[in-house]
Amino acid sequence: MIRKIKGTQDILPNEIEKWHEIEETMRNVAKIFNFSEIRTPIFEASELFHRSVGETTDIVKKETYDFKDRGSRMNTLRPEGTAGVVRSVIENKLYTDPNLPLKLYYYGPMFRYERPQKGRQRQFHQFGAEIIGSNSSLVDAEVINFAATYLKALKINDINIRVNSLGDRESKDRYQLALNEYLEPNIHNLCEDCNRRYKENPLRVLDCKVDKDSETLKNAPKPLDYLSDNAKVHFDQVIMALDQIGLNYTIDKNLVRGLDYYTHTVFEIDSDLETLGAQSTLVGGGRYNNLYQSLEGPDLPAIGFAFGVERLLLALEAINQEEVKPQIHCYFINLGDVFENESLKIINQLRRGGLIVDYDYFNKSLKAQFKQADRMNPRFYLIYGDEEAKKGVVNVKPTNSKDQVEVRIEDLYQYLINQLTQNTGCSSCEGCSGCH
Repeated sequence: MIRKIKGTQDILPNEIEKWHEIEETMRNVAKIFNFSEIRTPIFEASELFHRSVGETTDIVKKETYDFKDRGSRMNTLRPEGTAGVVRSVIENKLYTDPNLPLKLYYYGPMFRYERPQKGRQRQFHQFGAEIIGSNSSLVDAEVINFAATYLKALKINDINIRVNSLGDRESKDRYQLALNEYLEPNIHNLCEDCNRRYKENPLRVLDCKVDKDSETLKNAPKPLDYLSDNAKVHFDQVIMALDQIGLNYTIDKNLVRGLDYYTHTVFEIDSDLETLGAQSTLVGGGRYNNLYQSLEGPDLPAIGFAFGVERLLLALEAINQEEVKPQIHCYFINLGDVFENESLKIINQLRRGGLIVDYDYFNKSLKAQFKQADRMNPRFYLIYGDEEAKKGVVNVKPTNSKDQVEVRIEDLYQYLINQLTQNTGCSSCEGCSGCH
């Protein structure tokens, strides 16, 4: 028996409603903040990720899925979304849009060869957003507000917003020099990965998950202490904007992000929900003002974030304890010959009007059809047999009532629409095109 590959998952029909909720909310919040969707390829030239994410990052060194195509070109399944968006903006010259900044969001599968664990798979999904073309501190606050608003829209209110600044290039250079001097006599106290990162990129030592609580890292120099005057002004304005928006946040002086391209503001939002366990970070992001130039594009400042969708699902488990049973509008119970009584025609007319209708394909008995209908949780039973066909009517019976009424076939659609729109308890009708 062939099984799914380790680190991947099947999203089954009884689970898909949760995914739909995340996706629908994502698009609604993006619309409120006036972001447009962009879709980029699932695989790109390997060089894109090596140059953007960083040759020395764990993602590139250990986790990317690389393959050579038949033209001997090296390709990589995307491990994150930002690099592809940057490549697309440069290649398609989206930066020439007179309405800068660009406000873009993306959604889709990403791939990293990691040890599978709760909330982390080798094929996982990200929802991310980017604002491109503005250095304004207001943009930093806008992105953080977008991320927080999305979580609140999902009713995930138990969140902690942590922000920090890595500063501009001048700030980072000064800080890395001080960090090097501090770590040199202390690096032996840290894990093997930290010792490797110290030689390749010392800033990444601070992103260590193994030694994050060690005294060595707690006492290390902080990026905020090495900000240039311009970087200080920028970060102060970000904080003022967050205060005015009314977001609760913490300035976390130890916060850095693990990718090479970050500058200035970095942030994470986590939650203490039990279902998340150790994987408490729901979203992370920050500024990357030098990335476009490093990929041979124009000098475009930018900032973005990315959510791990699988972790969002874990968070939703904690707050949505009651499972909502999917509901259809009607189940058509046929008591006659389906090939002679035009029941398929009636069903198709209702569906074309936007109603969700299902029926029996196995010629089951009346009792079995009602049993099957109840598993689908319909609002109405539509009962139709040879006698109804002769009279040109359908018997309509609400599932929450013993009453039933004969409705002429030509009036059936409008009758159902009237009943559904009058019944405020019918949440499934909200998306029905025929109800509007």
